Amino acid sequence: EVQLVESGGGLVQAGGSLRLSCAASGFTVDDYTIGWFRQAPGKEREGVSCITRRAGATRYVDSVKGRFTIFSDNAKNTVYLQMNSLKPEDTAVYYCARYRGSGYVFRCLQESNTDYWGQGTQVTVSS
Repeated sequence: EVQLVESGGGLVQAGGSLRLSCAASGFTVDDYTIGWFRQAPGKEREGVSCITRRAGATRYVDSVKGRFTIFSDNAKNTVYLQMNSLKPEDTAVYYCARYRGSGYVFRCLQESNTDYWGQGTQVTVSS
C-alpha cells in the first residue's frame, strides 16, 4: 500500500539545522512530484518545497530559499528536506505529500492534486 512516513523533527536552537526524511512505500518517488508542507500554530498549512521527476526541478517558498534544500535518494525511495539556519518562524508540523503524477512543477507548492500524506513530524526552533 502507498505510505509516506516523516521523521527527523525535533527541538533545535535558532541557527541550527535539521534533516527531515519522507520514506515512501508502495510507489517509486521518481514517478511522482513530492512536496513538503508545514503548519504552524494558528496558521494555514503552506507549501515549503517540492521536487519533480525532471532533473533539478525543485521549488521553494520564498521564506526558505537559500536555507532549505530538497533532494531524493532513489535507492532508499526517500525524499529529504535539509533545513539550515533555522528560525523560530520555521516552527511547525512538517508533512510530506505525493502528487497524482509527475507533472505538477508549476503548482507543486499547492495542496491541490495531492493524494497521499504522511502523519507529520514536529519541528520546534527556539530563540
